[in-house]
Amino acid sequence: MYRIGIDVGGTFTDFTMINEDNGKVEYHKVPSTPHDPSEAIENGISDLLRNHKVSADQVSHIGHGTTVATNLIIERKGASLGLITTRGFRDVMEIGRQIRPSLCDYNVGKPPSLVKRMHRVEVGERLDAQGMVVESLDEEAVRQAATMFAKESLEAVAICFLHSYRNPVHEQRAKAIVQEILPSTYISISSEVLPEFREYERLSTTALNASVGPRMARYLDRFLERASAMGVVGQPLTVHSNGGLMSPDAVREFPVRTCLSGPAAGVVGAAAVGRHIGQPNLVTFDVGGTSTDVSLISGGKPLFTSSRQVAGYPVKTPMVDIHVIGAGGGSIAWLDDAGSLKVGPHSAGAVPGPVGYARGGTEPTITDAEIVLQRLNPEVLLKGRMRVDAAAARKVIEDKVAKPLGLSLEDAAEGILRIANANMSRAIRAVSTEKGHNLAEFALYAYGGAGGLHAMDVAEECGISTVVVPREPGTMCARGILLTDISFDFVRSAITTASAQNWKGIVELFNQLKGNATKWLDQEHVNTEMRQLVCAIDARYNGQNFEVLVPMDTVGPDDLGSFEAAFHVAHEREYGYQVEGRAIQIINCRVQAVGRVLKAPLAAARADTTLADAKVGQRQVYAGKAYGWCETPIFDRDLLSVGIVVEGPAIIEEMSSTTVLGPNHEALVDPHGNLIVTLHLGAQA
Repeated sequence: MYRIGIDVGGTFTDFTMINEDNGKVEYHKVPSTPHDPSEAIENGISDLLRNHKVSADQVSHIGHGTTVATNLIIERKGASLGLITTRGFRDVMEIGRQIRPSLCDYNVGKPPSLVKRMHRVEVGERLDAQGMVVESLDEEAVRQAATMFAKESLEAVAICFLHSYRNPVHEQRAKAIVQEILPSTYISISSEVLPEFREYERLSTTALNASVGPRMARYLDRFLERASAMGVVGQPLTVHSNGGLMSPDAVREFPVRTCLSGPAAGVVGAAAVGRHIGQPNLVTFDVGGTSTDVSLISGGKPLFTSSRQVAGYPVKTPMVDIHVIGAGGGSIAWLDDAGSLKVGPHSAGAVPGPVGYARGGTEPTITDAEIVLQRLNPEVLLKGRMRVDAAAARKVIEDKVAKPLGLSLEDAAEGILRIANANMSRAIRAVSTEKGHNLAEFALYAYGGAGGLHAMDVAEECGISTVVVPREPGTMCARGILLTDISFDFVRSAITTASAQNWKGIVELFNQLKGNATKWLDQEHVNTEMRQLVCAIDARYNGQNFEVLVPMDTVGPDDLGSFEAAFHVAHEREYGYQVEGRAIQIINCRVQAVGRVLKAPLAAARADTTLADAKVGQRQVYAGKAYGWCETPIFDRDLLSVGIVVEGPAIIEEMSSTTVLGPNHEALVDPHGNLIVTLHLGAQA
């Protein structure tokens, strides 16, 4: 039987297929189809099955990561939305928080409200902070709101009442009333989407969930229809932002949890590979066609966060802590009003793409610069399946960058790469040194289609001496999906002081969450021996405004002391200090339900070739001002055996990516087929 992992990116859709019997892995890429992402998925699966003579009924598992929800939010193409909320809280979405990340930048504006004010309706109802009913729900007002939404032909409705995280009774009743009047309308209620305190974040997350819900459901329907038409048995699963897999039904209900779907899978896969090869501390460096995603893995475990912003909107769901910048292979190089060279964040995307791809692109991109400097193959990519127009790439950089700035073609192309590398390096420091981590203790784990092109330069700039490049790095996120378990997060706010008197209530709350988690695992048909429940507590010192996440092995009657000790350690790691004896406030209780998925072992890397066998040619490659154009050997990575050392300068090509080694770099092929690159930092030309 076979398992397939799919990552739908902005430029390419990547595929990994593994044979469960012998661990052999096959990789594939096709151009993404933004008008209907499921079309590229169908094309890629069909190619894989046909090329490797596999029938659809031999596919036992399909997992996929998707950017559909993220793109809907970024491009503001979500469904038309109505909101029902507590009287007096109509404008919470507009008021937000008094937090301004770009306080002095007058060019930065607030994103438009997710719901037009005329479609935000207040109704009478009120719960107190303990969830007790102060004012009963005005059911007639809810009916009037739903009737108005029907007349306006709104596609979705969000319901968010004050303190509903304590008691969902009013939201549940309002949902039932709206469903009576609008039976086919998508409805999200905050007590199901995010039963946590903080009204603004809860409202924003619920509204985003409702906004992307209808279109996400239609995308899933098309995907499932195409998979069924091909004869694939079983429903494909989707990666969510916390690095686990969800069923189609769960995605339909909580699509907002897929905002970091694909990137999260890559980090999970990188952590698994890192543990396997003895590199537990990694900075993941995923450079795709439209963005660069970086994250930190410490002690073999990814770091997580419970809150972030997507396109300026707060999203408060558990997710892998990933920093995303608009710098990928398709990022456009442009001149600002002062004539300074900028790179990104806007991208040429999959259509029309970089000029060198000959698909109608007209703007110079990072990929075009790589082609000009011949770091990328100037003739073909994807093992010969994609032709490259090097002359067009040279012309667009000459006309739009080099001539306006009075630079040579090489200096212009190198300038584009240096700016991109500087942006990438800043992103790495944002998740590492700015949070107290010493980069000298980490290796850079480079993947994505363009990861190997930038990794060595970025590592040198960050002071990292070791770079790991996995096999077929351009499909790492798809491969990571095959290393991912089914999971779902359950959370409830507690907001109480950690004391012997209150701890009993915390234990009871965790027991309730565990019951909900067990029920969900039953619905997902996970065998008992494959289940795991992971507990954590959000807590802070009394008087603080933000909490830290405290993982807990167990939450039982005798675990208060263990929690307090773990909290002090977590707080010192996050903020650099702890205050012994100060009261601790418990905010949220979390349980993650995990259904472990059987993972086929990877086949061992080949060990039957020499370095000479792997050399497939040579060409002139520009190695920067210090070295200029160098005659550089080109190697086929598929022909590199275990134990072979490749000394730079060198280019290592494979189907999904290209790795560039500079004159002071050397790469060793480890027993698992990874390239372990050593950078001799400080070496002189």
